[in-house]
Parts: sequence; C-alpha cells; structure tokens
Amino acid sequence: MREFLLTLCVTAAVTYLLTGPVRKFAIVAGAMPEIRERDVHREPTPRLGGIAMFGGLCAGLTVASRLPTFSGVFHGNSDVTALLAGAGLMWIIGVLDDKWGVDALVKLGGQMVAAGVMVYQGVTVFWLPVPGVGPVLMPPSWGTLLAVMLVVLSVNAVNFIDGLDGLAAGMVCIAGMAFFVYAYRLSYSYELTDAVPATLFSVILVGMCVGFLPHNLHPARIFMGDSGSMLIGLVLSVSMISLTGGVDPSALANDTSQTAATHAMVPVYIPLLLPLATLAIPLADLLIAVVRRTWAGKSPFAADRQHLHHRLLEIGHSHSRAVMIMYFWGALIAFATVAFSVSRTELYAVRIGMALCVLGIIFLLMPRFKPHAPRIAQRFLPPRYRRPDAVEPVAAGVVAGAAATAAESAAAPAATAGDTANAASAEGSAAAEARPERRDPAPALSHADEELLRRIGTGAHASGRHSGVSGQSGR
Repeated sequence: MREFLLTLCVTAAVTYLLTGPVRKFAIVAGAMPEIRERDVHREPTPRLGGIAMFGGLCAGLTVASRLPTFSGVFHGNSDVTALLAGAGLMWIIGVLDDKWGVDALVKLGGQMVAAGVMVYQGVTVFWLPVPGVGPVLMPPSWGTLLAVMLVVLSVNAVNFIDGLDGLAAGMVCIAGMAFFVYAYRLSYSYELTDAVPATLFSVILVGMCVGFLPHNLHPARIFMGDSGSMLIGLVLSVSMISLTGGVDPSALANDTSQTAATHAMVPVYIPLLLPLATLAIPLADLLIAVVRRTWAGKSPFAADRQHLHHRLLEIGHSHSRAVMIMYFWGALIAFATVAFSVSRTELYAVRIGMALCVLGIIFLLMPRFKPHAPRIAQRFLPPRYRRPDAVEPVAAGVVAGAAATAAESAAAPAATAGDTANAASAEGSAAAEARPERRDPAPALSHADEELLRRIGTGAHASGRHSGVSGQSGR
C-alpha cells in the first residue's frame, strides 16, 4: 500500500505544481475561447489543463517504474506502453481542439485510432464473465471491437459531463477510487498479479484528478478542456479493460464447497457492472443527450444546455450544490457496486461510506443548507474559496486599526492647538452670556482658519464654537 500512496502523492503534486505554469501558458497562447451560449461561466477562462494532467501521468509512471512492487508491470507487460501511446494521441487531439477547435467527427476518428493503437499493443478483452455461463473466451475481433467501444464511450461520457467547475475531475476521481478498491482487493486478497496494472492505473488517475481539482473548483481558474477530459477518460477505460479482460475469472472460484465457490464467484461478475456503475451518471447523461439530439433532428455532437448538471442549475441549485449532488450520487452508485465484492468485515466500511453519501444527498437537497468549508479551515484556503462572513471580521479589524492609528496621529498636532482653542472658547462663552441668545449666520472662514481646521482634525469642534463653524458642520 505504501508504494501506491507514494505514486498517488507524486502524481498529485506534479499535476498541482504544473497547473499554474500551464495556466499562464494557456493565456499567452490564446487558449481562452469566448463565452458560448451554453457555458455557465461569465468570463473567459484558459483551458489546456490536460497538459498538467499528462505531466502528472508521466511522473506517476516514472516513479512506479523505480519501485520493486511494480516491476512486473513494466517488464514483460505491454499495458504501460499501450497506455502512453494511446494517451499521447488522445492528448494531442485534445490540445488541438482546445486551441483551434476540431470537428466532432474528426475527433471521434482520432479517439478510435488511439483506442486501436492500444488494442494493437495488447490492451484488449480476452474473456468475459457471463452470468449463468461462466468465463467466455472472446474471439480476437470481438475483443478488439469491445475494447474500442469501451474506450470511446468512456472518453465521450467524461467529455460530455465536463460542464461545471470541478465536475468531471471529481466524478472521475470517485470512479477511480471505487475501481482502485476493487482492483486492490483482487491483486492482494486473491494474489492476482494480472490485476496490479489496473490498480496502478487507477491510483495514478486519482492522483491526476486530486492534483488538478484545487485549480478547477468553483470559481475555476483553469479548465481541463478536451485535452484533460479525454485523457482521464482514456486512463479510466484502460484500467477497466486491463482488469475486466485480463484477469482470469476462474482463478477466483477455487473452493471445493459449492456455497463458498458461489460466494467467491461474485467478484467475477463485478467487472460487468463496475465499469457501468463507476460511470453510471456520465453514461446516462451521454445516452440521454444522444437520444434527445437525434430525436430533434440534430447531430449527436451538437452542444446544448440540457445536460444533467444544467438541469440542476435550472431548478434552482447553486453551482457548488449541483456539483456536490453529482459527486454523492456517483459515489453512492459506484461503491454500492463494489460492496458486492468485499467480505463481511470490509462490508461495514463500505456501508458506512454509503450511509454518508445518502446523508450528504439529503443535506444538499435541503434549501437552507449551503456547502462550505469549516470555519476553522478558512485561513488555510485561497481567498476565492473563503466565506464572506469569515472575511468581514478580519476586514473590520483592519479598518478599526487604521482608524485608531489615524486618530492617534491627529491627536499629536492637536494638543498644542487645543489649549489655544480652549482659552478662546472660554472667552467666547463669557461674551455670549452678556448678550441675548441670537444665532447669527456663520461668517466665512479665511484660508488660514481652514488650514488650521484641516491640521487639528479632532479639535475642530472646539475652534468651531469660537469661529462660528458649529452651524456649518451640522448642515
């Protein structure tokens, strides 16, 4: 587990540190398209965040190649080479689309080419567990077609859901964590070395998303663009294909008892459901969008504002609330599917996580609840993520301190002028008692008097009684 945590931290750190320079580069390169009608942000925001994510991917694989735990993944296994080749092609297509724009059909063809390159290098589906039948050996043509289809579906599902700040990165991060839990259990509980590549790819994917999210949360400073959404969609699909089509299901059911063998075969059928469960919401959004657009006589790739996240905004949810609702629903579906493959002891932890997801959904549906960071953590957050009420006391203290400093500085020169003003005030009071009370219009101040009032500041009222300014200051 330590090797996985090290790889996760390195991937997240490199992605986080590269995102800032990439943002400046995107601004200089002009990768800031004008706001479109379907966009929800109000000012042009740079894209090309996929450059930083690709750097995190390369850094994670480089660190993992130096660790003895993953020696079998990089020696005698072509999954890493296939991943880098396919991810490089997909990343280049995304960068071109973020900068100059690429036609939808051309982009679809590029996605199929990238998937074909990975299949050619060995990332394909060899067998498929079918309920009631068992493991079925897939013909090469069917395995290739299924692998390409899974890559294209995953890439476009993530691309379609990338419509709100932090939505795509968070959803894929949740899917990667769910898949990591399942793959890690297979690789260590069942000692299946064929599941180690999928486990490594899943933890690298989580690190890429975790490192990019601080820059992409609302209000986002940079978008991942197609270069990032297609990249993380491809990495997720490679993890699924490597595990679903590469692990022999018969290695799990090795118990002589029929009941125990049936229980042990439950993880065999999870690969059929887990790829769909981890991307249940993006795939549902993709399917609904295709049906809606084709029914209206439009292209399936014609953009609109009818996605699930757009509908959440239309019914009154805020930007952050809509994203959190999607997070909790994705986590609930993904980890509920993983719960079928864990043992009784591990099931309690999964149930607790599912219960927390349900509570989160309930709280988010409450109209008065507003998601925010705890007050104790406000000082550690960037200014754009802080609550306004947490900033106001600090600002009030600064203003009060500035006013006190100004009063102290004004009191020093006013001390000398204050004695003269007091004496003049006493003479004026005695003269006022001798004559009847009658308010005469205040005479105009001379330039010297105005200069004196400007300097003494807080002693203005004392001199005002003598010079007749009291009525003037009250107007």
